[in-house]
Amino acid sequence: MTPLEQVKRWTASRPTLADALGMEITAVNDEYIEGRMPVDGRTHQPMGLLHGGASVAFAETLGSIAASLRLPDRTRQAAVGLEINANHLKGVRDGWVTGRATPVHIGRSTQVWEIRITHEESGALVCISRITMAVVDIAPKPQPAP
Repeated sequence: MTPLEQVKRWTASRPTLADALGMEITAVNDEYIEGRMPVDGRTHQPMGLLHGGASVAFAETLGSIAASLRLPDRTRQAAVGLEINANHLKGVRDGWVTGRATPVHIGRSTQVWEIRITHEESGALVCISRITMAVVDIAPKPQPAP
């Protein structure tokens, strides 16, 4: 199974915000993770432009998945959002936006990812975001008494 197939299987396990907004993961490799999101009624703000919150949700989705993939053991650790920022640079009314998350820092207790969101048709940079992920230990699940 390819890394992309693994991510799609992993993210299809339950409904999420990514599903509601129509996000798709399109590429996964050692260098980056990439996805796309529609610019339509699900992701518009009242003036008919791509909502900044949808861009941030897209960036956080890509960064969170990317960070989780870098964990040595996802049964014992999780990557959780610590901080995210975004600069919205260009308005988009329709089509699709593509996001690419690339690592800036992969440490033992934190990861930092840069996410660049571009308009799929024109290639224009729509938003640039940076997310810091905390790597936390997962408490073992209590076992039922015998």
